[in-house]
Amino acid sequence: MKVSILDLVAQYATIKEEIDRAVAGVIESGQFILGPQVKVLEQEMASYCQTSHAVGVASGTDALHLALRVCGIGEGDGVITSPFTFIATAEAISYVGATPIFLDIEGNSFNLDPNQVEDFLKGRLKRPGWPNAKRPKAILPVHLYGRSAEMRTLTEMASQYGLRVIEDCAQAIGAEHGGRRVGSWGDAGCFSFFPTKNLGGYGDGGMVTTQDANLAERLRTLRQHGSRTRYYHEELGFNSRLDEIQAAILRVKLQHLETWIEGRRRTADFYRQALRDGDVVAPLDDPQGRHVYNQFTLRVPRRDALQDYLKERGIATMIYYPLSLHQQKVYADLEYREGDLPQSELAAREVISLPVHPELAPEQTAFVAETIRSFYR
Repeated sequence: MKVSILDLVAQYATIKEEIDRAVAGVIESGQFILGPQVKVLEQEMASYCQTSHAVGVASGTDALHLALRVCGIGEGDGVITSPFTFIATAEAISYVGATPIFLDIEGNSFNLDPNQVEDFLKGRLKRPGWPNAKRPKAILPVHLYGRSAEMRTLTEMASQYGLRVIEDCAQAIGAEHGGRRVGSWGDAGCFSFFPTKNLGGYGDGGMVTTQDANLAERLRTLRQHGSRTRYYHEELGFNSRLDEIQAAILRVKLQHLETWIEGRRRTADFYRQALRDGDVVAPLDDPQGRHVYNQFTLRVPRRDALQDYLKERGIATMIYYPLSLHQQKVYADLEYREGDLPQSELAAREVISLPVHPELAPEQTAFVAETIRSFYR
């Protein structure tokens, strides 16, 4: 039996008529850049994410980059963030001239540890390699794998210390915490529409959500070459516009997102029950909210051997992420040392993500679970 990590072809087959009609409608309209589909998608995303505004941009990385800029983060600033995430989180901080301040994660959620943040802000957490000259100006939590970070605690600390909060929601659209959706807690929420995301386009795309009308207007200016009126430029901006065709596709998919999330949650519940007596540690659901399982990520002994064993039997898996960002060559100048962020380093050695997409058949998920059990037997 073959089990893919994702099956976008199967997903397309279930919504083919809707997608084809939406794409054809854009082509027939002749409007391809910042047309009515983008505008309506922005309204629908703002409503879905419980925010006042949403601004479409070219990618999730651009969403982070532009959000940091409009929040006033720049040269000489420090941004507290997780080292256990995709490189785009830290790249965006570096793009604006700021410095990532990597703090450790919680072992059970894989998200930024609020206790580490508190200890750092109170001066209880120091080491020679940290950029001590970089005053923290923002916190950039990542809602990894589809589970919200502890936003109530983090936003309270940010308010106490006068810090901006930019949420990396790339893997977590629809996730909830404390009765609120991700993207509604901070000054800005940053979403990716990369095809592998729970709400993915057929190409790149991104969105920034915010409650602040001034931030939203500045985002619209920056994404369009620093211009509010064509050919009149107020500042140095960027070419970062969400395509009209992608917006039309995403509008179709957004109508199915809740159904797909519930499918992922059912698969996650099955895996948790099926693997509860083994050597693996399954991810916990969020007791204060809703995990949307962009990935279903186990912690396992002998991870690499397990991955090879599954591959030999036709089961695809992924490792998100094999090397923590504080250990990457690109950030060697920050002088982190092995052992500085032990939870992140341990997770990089133990994590493996299983197929969890809603197109999986029950016999496929059963096969995956039984194959894992057989490996450890």
